[in-house]
Amino acid sequence: MNCPGHCLIFDARDRSYKELPIRMAEFGVIHRNEASGALSGLTRVRRFVQDDTHIFCMPSQIESEMENLFDFLENMYGLFGFTFKLVLSTRPDTFLGNIETWDQAEKQLSDVLERKYPGQWELNPGDGAFYGPKIDITIRDALNRSHQCATIQLDFQLPERFKLKYRGPEAHDDPEKVTRPVMIHRAILGSLERFIGILTEHTAGKWPFWVSPRQVLVVPVAAPFKDYASEVAQRLQDAGLFVDVDNGENTLPKKIRNGEIAQYNFILVVGEEEMKSQSVNVRNREDVGTKARSEMITLDEVVSKLSSLNKERRLENKLL
Repeated sequence: MNCPGHCLIFDARDRSYKELPIRMAEFGVIHRNEASGALSGLTRVRRFVQDDTHIFCMPSQIESEMENLFDFLENMYGLFGFTFKLVLSTRPDTFLGNIETWDQAEKQLSDVLERKYPGQWELNPGDGAFYGPKIDITIRDALNRSHQCATIQLDFQLPERFKLKYRGPEAHDDPEKVTRPVMIHRAILGSLERFIGILTEHTAGKWPFWVSPRQVLVVPVAAPFKDYASEVAQRLQDAGLFVDVDNGENTLPKKIRNGEIAQYNFILVVGEEEMKSQSVNVRNREDVGTKARSEMITLDEVVSKLSSLNKERRLENKLL
């Protein structure tokens, strides 16, 4: 974990209360010696990357920082269409520190949760970390299965162990007086590998357009139109989209079927009529198996609509 490293960075020089909160984030590599029988695809691995962040703040800043984290949480999970549940885990039987500090921390967290999500969170007594209470966030996938990815934890003990300190307003009168910061641990996606595995299951491999590695496939109906297919692909690539061209020897139905199996979001079919009118025939991934001729759209319009779909990060695979 990167917790000790961030503590050392904080302690590298004198800190003032005017600098707080200090937020440190990194994608850190973590190793866990899982039993071989427990390993499972991307969801349980021995080496993974975590979006690890630590916030050093004053006790009076805890609630505002927690609200910021909840806003971040809603934004991140909303992008992928996930709903989530919040659980506050409190002091376990074995813990560090004094009970008064724990009670104060638990009250601050419960107050923020009740203000932000009134009646929408649960209490899990005795399941907190040994160094502080925590909020566990579980998301639900398309099959209504629960997965814990995010966690937010308050830590009063690590700053004490590393003797972290900052000079508060009272230091003007007493230069020797220093104050311990509070440390907030947070991970939103958690293990990136695990989150990618959950997202793949959630979407059944049909990735939202903005995150899809196979956004567009251009298919010419015959050999004379290969150059126009490449021209269409180049226009889309210049707009920042991921585009492939199938200029192979397969038949048109075979090329379209291959594109559907590969889960391209859109298949653009081009022939003589499309080349003369500088347009494309658009097939949506959701219309699998449709044999009817699809809608024909000008090349400029399809570039604009696909770019908009990509930029706005919409979940629906539709051109508006």
